[in-house]
Amino acid sequence: MVTLAFDTATAMATVALVRDDDVVGERQTRAVKLLEDVEELLAAAGLAASDIDRLAVGVGPGSYTSLRMGLVTARMLAFSLDVSAAGVPTLDALAAGSPGAVPVIDARRGEVFARTREGEPAAVAPEALALEAGAVCVGDGAVRFREVLEAAGATVPPDDDGAHVPWARLHAALATDFGSAERLEPLYLRVPDAEARLAG
Repeated sequence: MVTLAFDTATAMATVALVRDDDVVGERQTRAVKLLEDVEELLAAAGLAASDIDRLAVGVGPGSYTSLRMGLVTARMLAFSLDVSAAGVPTLDALAAGSPGAVPVIDARRGEVFARTREGEPAAVAPEALALEAGAVCVGDGAVRFREVLEAAGATVPPDDDGAHVPWARLHAALATDFGSAERLEPLYLRVPDAEARLAG
């Protein structure tokens, strides 16, 4: 079973090819280079697009534009390859890469995407995060708001630590509910920045 997995919700987009439980290839990329990277990964693994059996895709939260690009690409690939797809929240993938850590994604506008005490994803100010003493925070939001989080008693790994990346292999491992790619829905937690500027 070959799974193509990718996440474009953050600036640190990732893509991976996983055969059963083995990672055939993985890399960081950008949303605009996603298809090019997929082709290169397939070629390096000696596989063709027709060898892909299913897709696992990050559904956010994250950048509105990049997230849309990823989901449109997923729908296009699923349709052209006639394969099923499953969505995986980007916060879940970050958490899976660092068990016990608090995933924090940069939401811009001085906010982060994180989970509330009830476990629901939300856009909040970084200083409003409910952190336990000694909590470890990972993700590009943790990097951006390092000073705020560390002042609250949290630990943030070095900026270049791989824990801050929502690795696509983790999406492949977490994906379970495969079906039509048309069911994939982005996890938007607020209106896009452009709409917010117009409303303001």
